[in-house]
Formats: sequence, structure tokens, C-alpha cells
Amino acid sequence: MFKEIKNDLPASIVVFFVALPLCLGIALASGAPLFSGIIAGIVGGIVVGIASASTLGVSGPAAGLAVIVLTAITTLGSWSAFLLAVVLAGVIQLVMGFAKAGFIAYFFPSSVIKGMLTGIGLLIILKQIPHALGYDKDMEGDDAFWQMDGENTFTAIISAFEAFSPGAALIAALSLVILILWDTVLLKKHKIFQLIQGPIVVVVLGIVMNMVYQNDLLNFSLAADQVVSLPVPDSLTGFFNQFTFPDFSAISNIEVWKVAFVMAIVASLETLLCVEATDKLDPDKRVTPTNRELKAQGLGNIVSGLIGGLPVTQVIVRSSANIDFGGKTKLSAILHGIFLLISAISIAGLLNKIPLASLAAILLMVGYKLAKPALFKHMYKLGWEQFAPFTATVIGILMTDLLVGISIGMGFGIFFTLHHSYRNSHYMKNVISTENGQEVHHLVLAEEVSFINKAGILNTLNEIPNNTKVIIDCTYSKSIAYDVIEIIKNYESNAKTKNITIEKINFIEPLIS
Repeated sequence: MFKEIKNDLPASIVVFFVALPLCLGIALASGAPLFSGIIAGIVGGIVVGIASASTLGVSGPAAGLAVIVLTAITTLGSWSAFLLAVVLAGVIQLVMGFAKAGFIAYFFPSSVIKGMLTGIGLLIILKQIPHALGYDKDMEGDDAFWQMDGENTFTAIISAFEAFSPGAALIAALSLVILILWDTVLLKKHKIFQLIQGPIVVVVLGIVMNMVYQNDLLNFSLAADQVVSLPVPDSLTGFFNQFTFPDFSAISNIEVWKVAFVMAIVASLETLLCVEATDKLDPDKRVTPTNRELKAQGLGNIVSGLIGGLPVTQVIVRSSANIDFGGKTKLSAILHGIFLLISAISIAGLLNKIPLASLAAILLMVGYKLAKPALFKHMYKLGWEQFAPFTATVIGILMTDLLVGISIGMGFGIFFTLHHSYRNSHYMKNVISTENGQEVHHLVLAEEVSFINKAGILNTLNEIPNNTKVIIDCTYSKSIAYDVIEIIKNYESNAKTKNITIEKINFIEPLIS
């Protein structure tokens, strides 16, 4: 596990800096204690990291569950009852893993997964522009079009320019310059620049500039909502007092079970989508065993719920940051969880000096790498069957949220699949022979013929001219839907009125009781 530590250690530090504000922001959006987001990040890193077979995936609290959590806490009436639902959701995920439900991941087309990555990349860029300009009204990690602060993705950018903060914008601009230079020039100059990642330099620069601003006369100082806001314990006892435990007396409450089931399904779906996407980003193209991942996530949610944390899933923003900044094995995910734990105990005060503008610059680079313009050109060249679901997924994610966007992309993918099925259910042999003075048309049915193919087959039969013979060949057919059999039987009855002779080969007669 430690053979790639020279790559995993710098990557884990970057992921830690990316994860920290996301954990806090998602907890805030969920109406949960801020520390519950940190707990989920720690558990996602250490517990899930150890149990998972995903080499590059990083787990933690997910923005996609924030609304579910917010509603559930209100419905259940207490935080401790909600924590029980998190534990039960983990148990359900464990059962799903042992039941081998991970196969669901393989039903998502490549075009939709690529659209998901690109959509998230564009979403990160759009969502981080306000933070880069010092407009931090919306929480970090909000990935919905309609934001928690009442604005939407685009009006927030307009508001950011109106409420421009020169101090934050200068930090973001310098940070971006450093990251671009690091990526395009310095990495090739010396090995030291591969060991010390650009984002680490950016974070240190942000802390220094923030401290300088506090004594500045140009009114560049940053407001409280423009920096990280981690709860600061006054002692080790104070740190452990932030942990809370589930109310097991609520286990007979049917609402707890309903919430648990919904969280288990949504968290599992988000995880499986992220696993597919992360595997596509992996330079070594390793394949994550999805059933084991469900078990690992289930274990993570059980532990997180038991000690007062939010539900966890594998998350693409942290996973892609891990890949972009050199992670090679799952040690980087585990180390990022350890860093979250150590920081929450010992250096919360120092971390609270990190400007969100510094972290916005890092995420802008992550977003760009996910949504490079060349990918749009590549998908377009593959044809509409690939480009349409890809584009629909991107637009859907930008205009709604992750799961709705994926659903829209899947809808387009299913449309093309049905269209193929409609077109490929049968064919007419090109050579038309004659027999006893009649033209002979040869209709060959495909291996699988479903009810979707009724219209196509009927149209083909209706185009056969009068006074001819038609051979309906089912030699290659393993399954023919009853609807299609019925159409052929009806056509056979009506063919006599057109003087059409019917010959059937290996036709599957309907069973009549």
C-alpha cells in the first residue's frame, strides 16, 4: 500500500483541502451540526477507504443527499433519530452488496457517464466563480441549479460581480496563475515540483495573504464567510463531546425505516455512478468491484451514524481531485481521512484562516480538467447516438441536479436503444425471386422481437404488393413477443383478400388454453 506514497501523500493533502469546506458546507445545507460533516469525511476516508477496493475513489458526505437529510431531520423530529436511519441505511447497503446489486452500475451507457463527468466539471466551474470573487452566500458543495440561498447558478455569478471582493479575487487570480504554471511549466522542470503539489502552495499563499490583509489599509480584508469555518474545540474532551449517538428506541418508528431506505437507494446510486466515472478517469483503467463497494459504503454509513456523522457516498469531486493531483492507490483516500481527524483535533484555528477563494481556484482547475472542450469535439465525432445522451446529461446536470441530469441522459440513451430495436427487428432479403408466376418476398425476423417492433413489422408487411408470396422466416428467432405473433396471425387472415400467399418457417404458434 505504501509503495506509491510519494504520489499518494501530496494527492491526499490536496484532497483534504478540497474535502474540508465541502464537508462543512454539506452539513450546513443539511441542517445538521457542522461537525457531522467532518465525521462523515473522516469515516469516508478511513473506514470506507480501508474496506473499499476502489483505488482512486474518495468517499464522504454528498451534496445530493443534503435535501433528503434536511427533510428527514424535520420529519423524524430529532438528530439522534436521524442517526439511527443512517445506521439502518448502512445495513441495507450491506445487504445490497451481499445480494450482488452492484450490477446496476453496468446499465449506464458510456455517453451518460462521460456527460456526468463533463456536467460536474462545468458545474464546479460555475459554482466556484462566486467563491473566487468573494461572494460566499451559498454553501460549498451545493450542486443544484436552485441554490440554498435562493439564487440559481447563473444569478449567483451576476451577484458575485456586483458584490466583488478585491481581496478574495486577488487571491483567486494569483492562485490560478500558480496552478497553471505548476501544471504546464514547473512540473517539467524539476522533481521537487512533482513532490510539492501546486494546491498546497496555493493554500499556504492564501493563509499568508489573509494574515497580511488583516493589517492592510486597502480594505482587502476577508469577511468571516470568506474563509473556512471549522468548529474549534477548546480541549480534547471538547472534541469528543461533539460526537453524538443514535436513538435506538426509535427503531420501531416506520418513518425512520422509510428515511433509511430512501437514503440507502440514493446513496448507493450516487456511489455506483461515481465508481463508473472514477474508473473511466483512472489512467490505469482499473475496474472497481461494485458489490464490494456497496458493502464498504454500508459499513461506512453504519460507523458514521453510530458516532454522529452524515451519510456517506463515493463522491466525484474529491475522487477527480485525487486523480488530477497524482493519487495512485487508496492510501491517498485513507490519508485524507486521517488528516481531517488530526486537523479537527489540533489545528482547526489555523485551517480557519484558509480563504475559500484559494480553494475555489483549486476546484476551478479540477472542473476544467473534467470538462475540456476537446471532449465535446470527440463526442460529436462519434455521432448523435453518443453526442445526444452526452449533451442531454450535461445540460440536465447544469439545469437541475446530478440524479435528474443522469436520468435525462438515460432517457436519451434508452430512446436510441429502442430506436435500434425498432430498426433491427427484421429485414427483407434483397433478392426477390418468383415462384409459380408470383413474386416471393422473404421477411427474416431477428433473434429477439419485442412488442416495440410491432409497428415496424406491420409496416413492412403492409408494403408487400398484392398477388405475391411472402415467406416469414423465424429461423434465427429465440423469442417473439405475443403482440408480434398476433400481428402475423392477423396479417395471415387478411392476406387472402389481397391474394397474398403466406409461408412460415419455424414460426412460434401462440399457446391457446
